Amino acid sequence: QLQASGGGLVQAGESLNLSCAASGSVFSINFMAWYRQAPGKERELIADITRRGLATYEDSVKGRFTISRDDAKKEVYLQMDSLKSEDTGTYYCAFDIWVDPADSSSQIFWGQGTLVTVSS
Repeated sequence: QLQASGGGLVQAGESLNLSCAASGSVFSINFMAWYRQAPGKERELIADITRRGLATYEDSVKGRFTISRDDAKKEVYLQMDSLKSEDTGTYYCAFDIWVDPADSSSQIFWGQGTLVTVSS
């Protein structure tokens, strides 16, 4: 189970830091990611980070958002700076988790979403 937190209402230009933590025992976590679903739009991938720490970003957030992870805590973070009104939406975390070494494959788990509202 994933629990996301950190959303809220901010003004344009301000910052927020989202976090998402996995509960329960896991064997390993492959990639961790953040998705955004703006009102009336489909969910889109905005940032992800591999187990080795390689991060990639959607073009609109490059240079403003930073994804990081703490494997000991089973957490991922999204530092969002210079927020814009178009960043408004519900942010979802997703982990690719290998729950048990005996499993034949990993599974994707989703957080419940945290709402970010940026007023202009």
